[in-house]
Amino acid sequence: MKKLLGTVALLCATASFAAANDKELQLYNWGDYTNPELLKKFEAETGIKVTVTDYDANDTALAKIRAGGHGFDMVVPSANYLPIFVEEGLVIDLDHSKLSNIGNIAPEWQDVEWDPGRKNSVPWQWGSTGIMVNKTVYDGDINTSALWLDVPDELKGKINVTPEMNDIVNMAVWYFGGETCSEDPVVLKQVRDALIAAKPDWIAMDYGATEKMSSNDWGATVYWNGAALRSRINNPDVHFGYPKEGFPLFMDSVAILSDAKNPEGAYNFLNFIMEPENAALISAYAKYANGITGSEPFLPEEMKGAPEIEIPAEAMKAGHFLQTCSPKAQEYMTAIWTELMK
Repeated sequence: MKKLLGTVALLCATASFAAANDKELQLYNWGDYTNPELLKKFEAETGIKVTVTDYDANDTALAKIRAGGHGFDMVVPSANYLPIFVEEGLVIDLDHSKLSNIGNIAPEWQDVEWDPGRKNSVPWQWGSTGIMVNKTVYDGDINTSALWLDVPDELKGKINVTPEMNDIVNMAVWYFGGETCSEDPVVLKQVRDALIAAKPDWIAMDYGATEKMSSNDWGATVYWNGAALRSRINNPDVHFGYPKEGFPLFMDSVAILSDAKNPEGAYNFLNFIMEPENAALISAYAKYANGITGSEPFLPEEMKGAPEIEIPAEAMKAGHFLQTCSPKAQEYMTAIWTELMK
């Protein structure tokens, strides 16, 4: 009898734990990238509470998930990292029959190189890396990486470079005419030498650009377009440039982890964020485009037609999606970055 009672108690406890799990979701996402209003709305509609844990780099997220025991249900990797998550079996193949809103993905984002047929992810936000400049500090051409690789006198000691290895090294490679994920020793030496020479002219290699550019603490920064729009809203002197030598495009997408504790709840969340009105909530917070058809009418007015969001056609010719580099190219990039960060 005692054994039977113990078994019943265990089953009840297990059922109770499972029920609790059904009402909780853990999202692992970039910092300052998730609208609290979106999460409140999702909880109100589904009864599922979403807790967000932030990270500041793709490598950080990948290492955490690889290590296991993280407790997350979903992750939001960039386009050049999602294939790594897939190859290593860290995320599931999506069952599209559970995603009634999958057709809301805009045509250009439905069959992307890094996730053909959207087998493993759905869009979160997309954008670009460029150069924010306070035009009262520097009034020259802002559409060139010369601003941070050959810093003009007006910006010396006033320009920040975001500490994102893939963005920064590739932008320097393009500046010298190289290809994405370059293994060319001649180009890579030029990149290494230019970065080391330019660093003393930078004020910092840091995040927090929205605050620093809004308050005139920095004169310029290599950074992301959504933060540039937020900065311009606060400080009309801030403008955003697209380096004509080449600049990164990105899309961050949500995937369900293979060891998710609440995969069904995660499916609900993915379907929820593909509703146009909810996708617009994501964009309204961080000020990036979202990749969902029909979200435009729900966007804040300041995003409609914003030059930081709608990349000019001529500038777009220099935009590149970062690729998943070969181990050799990654080794070269890491070596350059390690020396730069000393």
